[in-house]
Amino acid sequence: MLVTNTGAAALERNDSLIFEPDAVVEAAISLVSDMTEGLRLPERQGDMPLRIADYLAAFEIDDPLLVIDTDVVASNYMAMSRSLPVGRIFYAVKANPEHAVIAKLAALGSCFDTASRNEIDLCLAHAVTPDRISYGNTIKKQRDIEYAYARGVGLFAFDSDAELEKLAESAPGAMVYCRVLMECEGAEWPLSRKFGCEPEMALRLLVRAKELGLDPYGVSFHVGSQQTDLSQWDVALSRVAELFEDAEDLVVTLRMVNLGGGMPARYRSDVRPMEEYAGAIVNAISTNFKHGFPELIFEPGRSVVGDAGVIQAEVVLISRKSDNDEKRWVYLDIGKFSGLAETMDESIKYRFVTPHDGGKTGPVILAGPTCDSADILYEKVAYELPLDLKIGDKVQILSTGAYTTTYSAVAFNGFEPLQTVCI
Repeated sequence: MLVTNTGAAALERNDSLIFEPDAVVEAAISLVSDMTEGLRLPERQGDMPLRIADYLAAFEIDDPLLVIDTDVVASNYMAMSRSLPVGRIFYAVKANPEHAVIAKLAALGSCFDTASRNEIDLCLAHAVTPDRISYGNTIKKQRDIEYAYARGVGLFAFDSDAELEKLAESAPGAMVYCRVLMECEGAEWPLSRKFGCEPEMALRLLVRAKELGLDPYGVSFHVGSQQTDLSQWDVALSRVAELFEDAEDLVVTLRMVNLGGGMPARYRSDVRPMEEYAGAIVNAISTNFKHGFPELIFEPGRSVVGDAGVIQAEVVLISRKSDNDEKRWVYLDIGKFSGLAETMDESIKYRFVTPHDGGKTGPVILAGPTCDSADILYEKVAYELPLDLKIGDKVQILSTGAYTTTYSAVAFNGFEPLQTVCI
């Protein structure tokens, strides 16, 4: 059976545990190569997609605005397809649910990881068939499970007894996968506590799923968003492989591993190319599943849309807290509550472009415009901006295509939510 990330057809049911990797890799690479032949790489002006730079230069923009280049989205998706042709890509809709983004990825054959009934409806509205949709949130209302199941969705995540009981009642016979806890060492945005359960509990739950008439399809994990340590996939897959063996001993044949996301976008620090991540992941699978590959699912978000977006903002105020203060406070018209929530604990470190780049710089503290003391973007992490920076200057915040509009509050302090233009 050929399993690719094109999502062009429903994945056939396969009750065998694994399939031989060499033939699958060879066939999948050939298929993806045919799809990507002649694909144009988007041009750039420095670190910024050229089409975004041209758009910002052509229009007078008063309020914070995110501009997404959908050609970059397509290029990033196809780069992952080329690098990881042995699994299906389920784009994490929560990263950026813009209609133009979903339409572009749907046309390329992507599958979709959804977290709510609204995200499911969004995908269905773009002619995505239900077999290309996973309901990956482990925290679902029973009526939302019933809603998704009635619309044909048949793949659900869980990590607890109570969620499993809800699935058995409202999605009888559905394919389910259990999320396993991971430590997420090396991730800039860890996901190590809220979701998942210990492997021993996951084993019990998967056995229980079969008893309840569900199809225990497999296991999922997430090594943390913006993962910088490639060895974490090996750590995770060694545990998952052991769980597969333990399940087989209990007459539960697992067939799928959902590896979640974790592949990075480029923020302040350089990141390894996708090919290195793909090589580490494939090596980890080969090492831990010595007799062949299970079916594979990947759930990228920020690595697909992150560097496809640029936010243009404006400097509202530049001030100091004392006459002798070396650091300037630079207040922008966008902050934590209007799209930059991932600056929490200064975790995601964005890059800034100003009209005065190349001149002499000095240390700054960057903050948002709201009357909330938590609305400070960077104070501990060292940032320097040009000394010539002035109130009213437009600045561009790079690689802001992921987890910005979806975090933007509705009119907190009266500021409008972050708007988006897709080009």
